[in-house]
Amino acid sequence: MNQVRLEINAQRMMQRLHALAAVGQTADGSCCRVALTDEDRAGRDLVVQWMTDLGLQVSVDPIGNIFGYRPGQREDLAPVMTGSHIDTVRTGGIYDGNYGVLAGLEIIECLNEASQQTQRGLVVAIFTNEEGVRFTPDMLGSLVYADGMALLQALALTDKQGVTLGAALEKIGYAGTAPLGVHRPHAFVELHIEQGPILDAEQRQIGVVEHLQGISWQEITIGGQANHAGTTPMALRHDAGYAAAAVMTFVRDLAREMGGHQVATVGQVKLTPNVANVIAAQAVLTVDLRNTNESLLNVARDRLAGFLAHLAQAEGVSIEISDKVRFAPVSFDVGLTDLVEQQAESLGYTNRRLNSGAGHDAQMLSRICPSAMIFVPSVAGISHNPAEHTEACDLAAGCQVLCQTLLVLSN
Repeated sequence: MNQVRLEINAQRMMQRLHALAAVGQTADGSCCRVALTDEDRAGRDLVVQWMTDLGLQVSVDPIGNIFGYRPGQREDLAPVMTGSHIDTVRTGGIYDGNYGVLAGLEIIECLNEASQQTQRGLVVAIFTNEEGVRFTPDMLGSLVYADGMALLQALALTDKQGVTLGAALEKIGYAGTAPLGVHRPHAFVELHIEQGPILDAEQRQIGVVEHLQGISWQEITIGGQANHAGTTPMALRHDAGYAAAAVMTFVRDLAREMGGHQVATVGQVKLTPNVANVIAAQAVLTVDLRNTNESLLNVARDRLAGFLAHLAQAEGVSIEISDKVRFAPVSFDVGLTDLVEQQAESLGYTNRRLNSGAGHDAQMLSRICPSAMIFVPSVAGISHNPAEHTEACDLAAGCQVLCQTLLVLSN
């Protein structure tokens, strides 16, 4: 069969990107649509309207995932799915997640304009709470969709104010009734900005993602003893603040020593009582460890555990460890990865294979169907920041590669 070729309308896609960016825009140019807030509802409403305008059959499942379905000629065949998320961090840019969803809508509109039918149906998906800002873990909607977490467990999760995810869904009107797992896909392909510096530094237009890092998020609670900052001798202190600092330097040194793809981050620290002249009685901090190799990620976790045991004894403090997120590394489908590379080559785009250091919905979908990811450059590698930027020509290139990949898969 000769492959159909469609030309996407980059200007139209950009218009939708900027229209969605205006929903939740803040004074500094950030995009703030935290999952299941009023801003998220407004963003969802806008994209659902676009889906409806394009003639897609829209459904929402009980975890709030949204699906826009374009029927194929063979309804007995599983559809091909693309998409991502539209929730953001509190200081997000305009491309993260949104680009993958709106590129999918652009491809649907191109097919409509060309009166082109596909053998398999096509689905554009929006997954709930990908960022994990309000509810933990991240990639929550796709995790539940892919049977990685029970629905009732997910709906019972609470935010810092004690609001359950289920109540938040009800409040914004997106507690759907479609069967969980609706439109089970034949394959899933997610288009996304790289959120890293490699493609931009090497001036490559397309990233063909082979592997996605495993993630370990742990919350560490250190119990010390509050005491006077001036009268307590250094040797007699049980300083939770010092212990927290020791953890921060340890994980940094650990990542440097292990090298390769190992990274480590302490992103949150809270001291109690948090007073300038009082030794901290408690410290709560998060440690984010990531590696593309599961064995090495476990090595990093084990070494951190050993260090914490030694630290507790040496400083006379108590240390509790709570696992918040634990996802194994993902290797994307070899056949789909090859297909993406072939389409990039056939379109004349410079490309390279690479790994993803961030979590994405595609890693959850890979549990239930062949999955792949396409990256486009992030200027200077900046993301989760209002300065997040990708050149329009690169956004168009990624959408074009996605378009041709979906056409092959759906025909």
